[in-house]
Amino acid sequence: MKIWQKKGTKVRDHIDQFTVGDDRHWDLRLAPYDIIASQAHAKMLGKVGLLSQSEVDQLVEGLTALSKEVEEGTFTISNDFEDVHSKIEYELTKTYGDVGKKIHTARSRNDQVLVAMQLYLKDEIQEIKQLVKALFEQYMSLADRYKDQLLPGYTHLQIAMPSSFGLWFSAYAEILADEVLLLNTVHTLCDQNPLGSAAGYGSSFPIDRHDTTATLGFKTLKYNVIAAQMSRGKLEKNLAQAIGSLAGTLSRFSMDVCLYMSQNFDFISFPDDITTGSSIMPHKKNPDVFELIRGKCNQLQALPNELSMMGTNLPSGYHREMQLFKGPIMQAIDDIKACLSMTISSIKEVQVETDILSDEKYTHVFSVDALHELIQQGVPFRDAYVQIGEAINKGEFVPPKMAKHTHSGSIGNLELDAIREKFTKYFEK
Repeated sequence: MKIWQKKGTKVRDHIDQFTVGDDRHWDLRLAPYDIIASQAHAKMLGKVGLLSQSEVDQLVEGLTALSKEVEEGTFTISNDFEDVHSKIEYELTKTYGDVGKKIHTARSRNDQVLVAMQLYLKDEIQEIKQLVKALFEQYMSLADRYKDQLLPGYTHLQIAMPSSFGLWFSAYAEILADEVLLLNTVHTLCDQNPLGSAAGYGSSFPIDRHDTTATLGFKTLKYNVIAAQMSRGKLEKNLAQAIGSLAGTLSRFSMDVCLYMSQNFDFISFPDDITTGSSIMPHKKNPDVFELIRGKCNQLQALPNELSMMGTNLPSGYHREMQLFKGPIMQAIDDIKACLSMTISSIKEVQVETDILSDEKYTHVFSVDALHELIQQGVPFRDAYVQIGEAINKGEFVPPKMAKHTHSGSIGNLELDAIREKFTKYFEK
């Protein structure tokens, strides 16, 4: 059953294959959400008098049975159907006859896709946030455990100033608070009910869109029916941007890990069973997991541009290429969740090296601290800078024994409680 197929005309097979694409595969994810939305729609049709109560009961019963099939994994979409929506309507019609045919009253497949997709995205954003929270907790635990373990900070990949593992881990923890803010914004955008916008121009039926908004748990309604349709593709792009930002954070952290694991740095290591070897070099312990996280996350950062280009120069109203947003954003959700999960499970096994700064090559990492000691003795900054520079050039520089950093957010005052408070505030919005 293809609900868009004109009576008496069979679309050619190659046209059908090209236009349907991978929809059947991706639509299995939307099945539970289309069922929930269809139940809400049926109940609303009953309330406004477009269906009798017995018809509503039959449709809800049939949709509940289909929901059970989805939960049990027995629900499938064969090539006889172009998508999940036609499959569900077919099953209802097969069981209830003309009553099943009434489920599509006052709606279009356009708003069906929108409402199912938005319900799906809302749930997936919450799942991503839970993974972000788990990673945040891991970073914070490591920051607290290793807050006193110093390591060199770098600028331009040149030795710069003293840092610490506590500072490094908590930096990524606090950045995750920003990522949560972006995810919250996209969740808010998705939390607007598009059902009832039909094909993008509403309906002459006296439907109650506020009723389905409440039933489906949307915070508000996407009031203008054209605006509802225009959000298709835009929502996916906005989520891709939030995912891309999060991916950028994971990619940067993975790059840090790869650098810090190299023998030239030797700041951290991992157990043998989460690293990989070489086919010819017996000594290798390769950070393949983090290299793949880095690569996948770099791919994810390219997705917003891909989705932007697909929607470029489209006028208002529905256009078929809008279905092409579905697969990439669903794959991106899979990828970012996998990268988050792998980062969480791997980083908890990190082994931190101690006494790193005792190596002679890090002597100059304390040059700024030495400069500050002179300033505190009354030497003007520019004169102190010259004095320390001359001592370094002559090989006479003697570094301070301990870096004394006490201001908020420095190695001596990580403000872990404040970072946790900020993250919790954003997460619970």
